[in-house]
Amino acid sequence: MDRIKNILVALDLSALDNHLIEYSAFLAEKLNVEHVYFVHNIKKYEISALFEEELSKLNLDQLIGDELNDKIEERFTGSMSWEVLISEDSNTESLIHYIVNKYQIDLTIVGNKPAKEGTGVVTSKLLRLLKCSILSVPEAAPLKLDNLWVGTDFSNPSKKSFAFAENLRHQPSTQLSAVHIYHVPMQFSPYVSSEDAVKKIEKHLEQKSAKFFKKSTSPAPDHSQLLFAKDKSVGDKFQIELQKQKPDLLILSDKGSNNISSLLIGSLTEELFDELFSCPLLVVK
Repeated sequence: MDRIKNILVALDLSALDNHLIEYSAFLAEKLNVEHVYFVHNIKKYEISALFEEELSKLNLDQLIGDELNDKIEERFTGSMSWEVLISEDSNTESLIHYIVNKYQIDLTIVGNKPAKEGTGVVTSKLLRLLKCSILSVPEAAPLKLDNLWVGTDFSNPSKKSFAFAENLRHQPSTQLSAVHIYHVPMQFSPYVSSEDAVKKIEKHLEQKSAKFFKKSTSPAPDHSQLLFAKDKSVGDKFQIELQKQKPDLLILSDKGSNNISSLLIGSLTEELFDELFSCPLLVVK
């Protein structure tokens, strides 16, 4: 996979900004990034008319820019160059899309938080809009990458996810797990017992996995997990396993195949991206 050179970090003046700055510095060092752009969009139409007169006397761009520069200088520990970009645009997602294209951004980092905590960035829109990879970071995400998960359906698009993971496997302590969640197809359930179906599907997936990694240019993962969702949706099963096993990062491809044993990637990626995960979620494009 091509090297990640430029990162964009979307800030919105919420409490999560501090952690995004620290996490971006941590990740940028891991990826040997060249430059980090911190972006904030001032939505003046959201400012109450009650304060228009007072605010008209202020240079908001300058004030917010100074505040963010001070905050980043204090919290950003990366050795690479960085800069703050302040703009006034009615659509934050369109602005980020423009900056991603203009500055050749390889990875965009956004905060993962409840909608009630601020308008922020509509991450599902960005997921569809941006051509670069996108990482959603929750406030509780620790600054460590010892346990990496790659969700896979063993299709060609998911090879990109394993290639990205290789950029982060610098330390012997870093463990990479390939994770696939599956169901028993409903049309088989009246004719085949659940136990027999699970055995046959898992055998099929093990063969598919072996073939996938044999052809892959990335090294095989340290662990593989085939997880039966039973009566849960794939998204719900992921939530349960993330809470139980607590990986440091979940990596998914933005596309995948749609056959019986490929139930993970694609439309589900967007569904998962809107969830409040306890670990960062990276969608590789």
